Amino acid sequence: MDGRRRLAEPVTDGATVRPAAGTAPGSRRVRMRIPFGLNISRGRTPRFLRRWMGSTQGSTQGLPIPRGAGVAAAIVFILASITYGTVRGGHVPVVMAELRDFRDSVANLAGFRITSIALAGQRRLTREDILDTAGVTGRSSLLFLDAGEMRARLKANPWIAEANVLKLYPSRLHIAITERDAFALWQRDGKVEVIAEDGTVVEAYAGQHFAKLPLVVGVGAASRAKDFLALLDRYPAVREQLHAAVLVAERRWNVMLKNGIAVRLPEVEAERALDTLVKLDRDNKILSRDIAAIDLRLLDRVTVQLSDEAAAARAEALKAKSPKKKGGAV
Repeated sequence: MDGRRRLAEPVTDGATVRPAAGTAPGSRRVRMRIPFGLNISRGRTPRFLRRWMGSTQGSTQGLPIPRGAGVAAAIVFILASITYGTVRGGHVPVVMAELRDFRDSVANLAGFRITSIALAGQRRLTREDILDTAGVTGRSSLLFLDAGEMRARLKANPWIAEANVLKLYPSRLHIAITERDAFALWQRDGKVEVIAEDGTVVEAYAGQHFAKLPLVVGVGAASRAKDFLALLDRYPAVREQLHAAVLVAERRWNVMLKNGIAVRLPEVEAERALDTLVKLDRDNKILSRDIAAIDLRLLDRVTVQLSDEAAAARAEALKAKSPKKKGGAV
């Protein structure tokens, strides 16, 4: 206590006081004065604050922070920010392309630059079409070319039925393809497309280059065109006059001839119906008559529908042949 009746207070709290020279060592713990008038001695500290401080001290004991953790955390944060911005901005394809170019540049410097590309099997497609489809550029390296992926990309082109890719290290590439042939025109939903024999649509019909191909119409006609047109090839008198083959309800065919006659074939035994048609044309020139349709769906009979002009002419002829009624006769 000093002259003003004030008690002396220690300047540390809980810290071990180093003994002065010449004095005996001791382990007495003293309290520290806290600025702003806050005394956190056990007797005066609120319970919730003592509880929080105790749990904090207990949780941090034995967990030293490694050196460089702050730098590592900063790098991770920066990389995460760059990744987020790249994804949100839609720049992932650009970034991946740049990384592939860098990878290929390194491989080219190592001696894996493509110096020779041999192509085989192309007829309609050009060299540029094939290389562009395969993804081969002037910067591509043989080391990082994926032959399986190239083959899949080539086969994704509807004109290419089969493709083989061979890598010959260190610098040669061989690509062999089998192209599809344009087989017929397929009309559906008001659109006309060029199809191959297997029914694959190879391109839209947009000119006269494929005008001489046979026309098939209807849902499902593309996949069944090869077999039906092969059947018609056995009957030249019908095949030469073919304008279109119409698949009705995916069940049976109607043959539309160039002179406007519609030949209705049955769902089964279409070959037998065509035999009957050829015989009628040979004996009676039925395909040269003024008729609109020939119905062969029933095996035991043939139904012929006259054209409007022929039907009108026949009606007039029948009217002229009918006898005139006498006067007063009922």
